[in-house]
Amino acid sequence: MHPAMVIGALLCAVIAACILLWYLVRRPPMNWGTRFALLAGLGIFPLGTSMLGNVANYMHTQERAFCGSCHVMGPYQEDSENPASMTLASRHARNDVFGHENCYHCHEDYGMFGLVYTKIGGLGHVWYYYTEYHDYTLEEAKEKIHIKAPFPNRNCTSCHSMKNPGWRSKRDHASMLSELEASTVSCASQGCHGPAHPFSKKPEELTGKKPVPHGTEQPSVVPTPDAGATPEGGSTPDGGHP
Repeated sequence: MHPAMVIGALLCAVIAACILLWYLVRRPPMNWGTRFALLAGLGIFPLGTSMLGNVANYMHTQERAFCGSCHVMGPYQEDSENPASMTLASRHARNDVFGHENCYHCHEDYGMFGLVYTKIGGLGHVWYYYTEYHDYTLEEAKEKIHIKAPFPNRNCTSCHSMKNPGWRSKRDHASMLSELEASTVSCASQGCHGPAHPFSKKPEELTGKKPVPHGTEQPSVVPTPDAGATPEGGSTPDGGHP
C-alpha cells in the first residue's frame, strides 16, 4: 500500500467530516460561504477520498504481495522472493526498477488498452478463485490451473527490445527474428530462456516426453529442440536481462 495515497484519502475524509460536523453544530445561515463549505464537505472532499482510495488500491493490486495473497499463488511469490532461485520470475523480481511488481509487469497486456484489459482479467481471477480455486490444495492448483492464453513475446520485448543491437547480435535471436515477432516461438519456452515458473510444469512439459507406466518400453525418441536452443535449463543471455 502506498502511504501518501492512504494519508491523502484519510485527510480528505477528515476534512469532509469536520465541515459537516461544523454545519450540524453551528447551523450557520445559508449564505454563499455556507453553500461553498457544504459543496466541499459533501462533494469535493468525498470525491477526493474516493479517487485517492481507488488509486491506492489500484497500485496495491500491482504488487507481488497482493498476487501472493491467494494461497494458490503462494509458491510463485516464494520463488520470486528466493534470492537463490534462478527462474526467470525470480531474476526479474530482483530488478530494482519494478521487482516488487514483477507479476504485474510480466503478465500485463501491453496493448493500447492494456491497463483496462489487465484489470478486467484480474477481476476474472478473483471470481474464479472464490468460485473454484479457493479449496484447491497446492498440488491440485498446479494440476488444474493454467495460464489463460499463450504468453505473448511482446510482454518480453516491451523491455527487451528486438531493435536493440545487443539483442540482435545474438545469433539465435537473429535467426528466429520473424518467428519471435509473430510469437510462433516463445521467449519463455524450453530450449530458449525456459519457462518463468518451471516448478509448476509437468515433467513432459519440460522434457517433451510423456511418463509411461513402470516396466513398459518407451521409444528412444529425443524431441527436436527449438532452433537456437541452449542446453536444458540454460538461458541465452541477451546482455540486458534483469
